[in-house]
This record gives sequence, C-alpha cells and structure tokens, in this order.
Amino acid sequence: MEKIELTSLQKRILTSLVMIPIVIGALHSGHPYIDILIFLIGTLLSWEWATMITNKRSNVYVACYIFTLGCSLFVFNRWVLFSAIVLTSLFVYIKAADEKYRRLLTLGVPYISIGVGALYWIYYLFDAFGSIPNEKGSFVMTLWFILMVWGVDIGGYIVGSSLKGPKLAPKISPNKTWSGLIGGVILSVAVSFIYMFCIKNIFDLPMPLTEQLKFAQLGALIAVIAQIGDLLESSIKRYLGIKDSSNLIPGHGGIFDRIDGLIFAAPIVYCLFTLITFAY
Repeated sequence: MEKIELTSLQKRILTSLVMIPIVIGALHSGHPYIDILIFLIGTLLSWEWATMITNKRSNVYVACYIFTLGCSLFVFNRWVLFSAIVLTSLFVYIKAADEKYRRLLTLGVPYISIGVGALYWIYYLFDAFGSIPNEKGSFVMTLWFILMVWGVDIGGYIVGSSLKGPKLAPKISPNKTWSGLIGGVILSVAVSFIYMFCIKNIFDLPMPLTEQLKFAQLGALIAVIAQIGDLLESSIKRYLGIKDSSNLIPGHGGIFDRIDGLIFAAPIVYCLFTLITFAY
C-alpha cells in the first residue's frame, strides 16, 4: 500500500484540530487543568531552549528554567519571585561562563518564567471581568487574548502567502511580508469585534459599541506586539542557524515556534490590563 505523505499545511491543520480543543477545554475547566497545561507548556519550552542552543550542560539549564517557571506560577509574593528570577539568572550567567551562547542561555530564565508565567497571571487577572457569571471571566478574556494572537498568525499566513509583496524583515524572516502583517492585524480586529459582540449577547453584558471598538483596537495592538515576538524568535533561530526550535509539533516545529507571539505579548497585556483595572 502506498504511503500517503501529508503536506506541511495539512500537518498544521491536523495538529491544530488536536491542540485547539485541549487549550480551550483547559481554559474553560479552569483549576487545576489550566495550571497543568501552562506548566507542561513551560516545561517543554524549557527543554527546547536548553537543547536548541548549543551548550555543555543542558540538564542544569533546564532545571534552572523549570525552577523559575514554577516560581512564576506558584509563588505569589512579587519580591520573592523577582529575587528568584534575578538570582537564577545570575547563577546561569556564571555557570555558562565557558559557553558560546552565554547570554542566550541566561535570557532563557526571565524569558520563560515571565513569558509563560504571564499567561497564568492573565488568566487569574480576568477572573472577575465585567458581570460574567460562574467565574467565566478568566475563560472569556484569556480566550480573547489567544484569539488575537492566533488571528494575526492565521491572517498573516493566508494573506502573506496569497498577496506576497514587500518583505517585512527580509534579513530576519524572509517569508514575512507587509501584506501578511496588515492582513493579520485586520483579521485580529475583525475576530475581536465579532467575539465581543457574541460575548455581550451571550452574557447580556452592558457593553456599548464604543467599548467593543476599544477591544478591537487592543486586538490590533496585541497583533502587532505578537508579530514583534515572532520576529524576535526568528532572529534568535537565525542567529543559532536553525529552522525550528524542535520537531515536537508536526507541521509547526516546536513549542517556541507556536507560542513565541503569546509569551512575548502576555507580559505586556498583563501590565496593560493591570493598569486599566487600577484606573477603574
């Protein structure tokens, strides 16, 4: 029987059909499923970071990354968390004195702990969003944030591959175009507006059109920030001379390849909504 070879796009679609229900299911179920999912993602990312960067003691670095990841998820005192990240970063920097990529190995400590940790912080920050009953504010708003990042990824892929045009950052990511970025931002804005319109009607929220438009504007901002994170990841991989962070996810590459925009945007979104919460 002839073996059927799937194209990259087909692999991406099939993998997404498996991953998306898991993510949405964990978000909807809440504790402890969301905690487990985020910790698992962070652990896999820790392994990827320590293996995609050539080094002499990957086990030590993985342990350091997972330690600070655990602190960001389960330590609720900010000064203790800050101290853990700083001291562990210093430890890795000293330990990596003879490593070629010393700075990147050290960067892994704050990048993973704060980036992945912020996904967790966002979830609980949104716990009391608006008047959504049964503590579903976390689910609704975190899913909105994820959809903004997915929107710019999907829109960028479809529009960019169809229209092509001028390159966005040819020296960093030759396949990305300005048309893809614009298309991705537009899709994120459209998804935000439709999503908030649906949420307003499902939960009967007093959300005027002006507020829905504000969320659409925030969606555009998140889309741009996520693309910057994507370019940052591309620049790191280009610097290291690799195509994918790993081959864990068929058709997608690695965990880092899939959530680079999320973990770059998450701390910024957390800070932004924290300020908005304090303002009100």
